[in-house]
Amino acid sequence: MSHAEALCTARGVRLTPLRRRVLELVQSRTEAVKAYDLLAQLSTEDHAAKPPTVYRALDFLLEQGLIHRVDSLNAFVGCNHPDTPHAAHLLLCARCGRVEELHSDAVDAAIAKAVAATGFVARHARLEVQGLCAACAAATQDN
Repeated sequence: MSHAEALCTARGVRLTPLRRRVLELVQSRTEAVKAYDLLAQLSTEDHAAKPPTVYRALDFLLEQGLIHRVDSLNAFVGCNHPDTPHAAHLLLCARCGRVEELHSDAVDAAIAKAVAATGFVARHARLEVQGLCAACAAATQDN
């Protein structure tokens, strides 16, 4: 959390108590979390959070690169390296719900090359790969 605070300070933006708590809740899970699940958690913690407030906090965290949106689940996960802007490549386990962030220069380069060849101008890219995490794949093979 201190790293997120330092990034926000360096960028001249505020990590308010609510934004901080939303980030903590997102980062505390290995699976993606939906906005209304965050809202339910916050309401049990004596926060006066309403849906627009939570969505504004999520928008802020997305803008700062501290979390990623998992489009196929309409949910959010923490970012492993928010220091630099990057495309999100997410591995989604269909069995346990775990979401892992994949870092691969080769994947980034291949996508950039393929997109450039079409003449398309990309604003951002997000790749979601659905399957089984290593633990679930191993458990499936053991059965």
